[in-house]
Amino acid sequence: MSWKELYKDKITSAGKAIQAIKDNDYVVFSHAAGVPQVIAKELVAKKENYRNVHIYHMIALGDGEYMQPETASHFRHITNFLGANSRQAVAEKRADFFPCFFKDVPRTLGEAFPVNVAVLQVSTPDENGFCSFGVSCDYSIAAAEKATVIIAEMNDMMPYVGGENKIHVSKLDYIVPSANPLYEISLPKITDTEREIAKHCASLIEDGSTLQLGIGAIPDAVLLFLKDKKDLGIHTEMFSDGVIDLVEVGVITGKQKTLHPNKLIATFLMGTKRLYDFVNHNPDVELYPVDYINDPWVIAKNDKMISINSCIEVDLMGQVASETIGLKQFSGIGGQVDYVRGAALSRGGKSIMAMPSTAAKGKASRIVPFLAEGAAVTTSRNDVDYVVTEYGIAKLKGKTLEQRAQSLIDIAHPDFRESLQAEFNKRF
Repeated sequence: MSWKELYKDKITSAGKAIQAIKDNDYVVFSHAAGVPQVIAKELVAKKENYRNVHIYHMIALGDGEYMQPETASHFRHITNFLGANSRQAVAEKRADFFPCFFKDVPRTLGEAFPVNVAVLQVSTPDENGFCSFGVSCDYSIAAAEKATVIIAEMNDMMPYVGGENKIHVSKLDYIVPSANPLYEISLPKITDTEREIAKHCASLIEDGSTLQLGIGAIPDAVLLFLKDKKDLGIHTEMFSDGVIDLVEVGVITGKQKTLHPNKLIATFLMGTKRLYDFVNHNPDVELYPVDYINDPWVIAKNDKMISINSCIEVDLMGQVASETIGLKQFSGIGGQVDYVRGAALSRGGKSIMAMPSTAAKGKASRIVPFLAEGAAVTTSRNDVDYVVTEYGIAKLKGKTLEQRAQSLIDIAHPDFRESLQAEFNKRF
């Protein structure tokens, strides 16, 4: 039977496809902008047919209806990274959080989290019957390999993105056609504070560097100050719209990359329609599974690897908290530590923790004597290289406790330096 015949034979409705999901099953959804839309809505509409179905995904854009209080007895979300639509569910004990590096998710699936059903949003097939996982490669391949049943939400509007990012029609059990625009994230507003932080970060980036950039105002601001650089490359967990401008003006070329030259490499994508159109059938963009992309030893194969991450607070020893606010789980570890360590192993590499000097509209310092009670240390003081605020750059690696504390005080907001200095004097 040809793949086209298989394809026609597997097409079904969302209502019929979800009958493969049973009470107490463990279900994996695609990640971020790739989260299935039709199947998720159908499950919620038929929620009375289900009890205690566990749904794993990391960030999921959209409304997250299956995480709302009225679905609590039907579906239980499990994750290692919180977003705006899952934070409250975890805080109210209607969902579960487990600490896990992003790169370890593929191994965790099928072990700590059994996979009965994988619900994956894919593109339409190419001429050989392969569908792309589109904007969510990360753990999609692992979920498909370990699942008993694969439901493919085949979206006409999912971009076809190359790399190690595809599955053959023959592997799919159910195909549910759809034509839905992908969820988008709005472009962040960049303030003067982010611009100052970005200028400092840009000063640490040399021509020919390969960048890991996250999402948000600071990474996007950094890109604004790189237009005088030459032959930058991208090897990152994810990238968004800001990269496109630098590709179009010839700043990001990948020519000097020592791994995957000339390619923009990531594991997932999240942005606006402009980004999704840019990556569709673009031979210069390739996605790979997260256990490859975020492996520090793979990252380190890029010379001049620059890792730029944000954080919530840094104490005077250089310990970084990026995922909790005291005891409150705010996000997750993602790939921060892997890129910090990958950059450290890279020839000429640097890692940067970039943050505004204050929080709570200027009422709290992000550079603190001690991390908030109950806060998890995301990146240890042994790993931290540079810390950047709008007031400057603190180079911590190789510095004594006394030297690093003073360097951090120097880039704290002036309103808090006196109290930080008093703590410094008490210790040293």
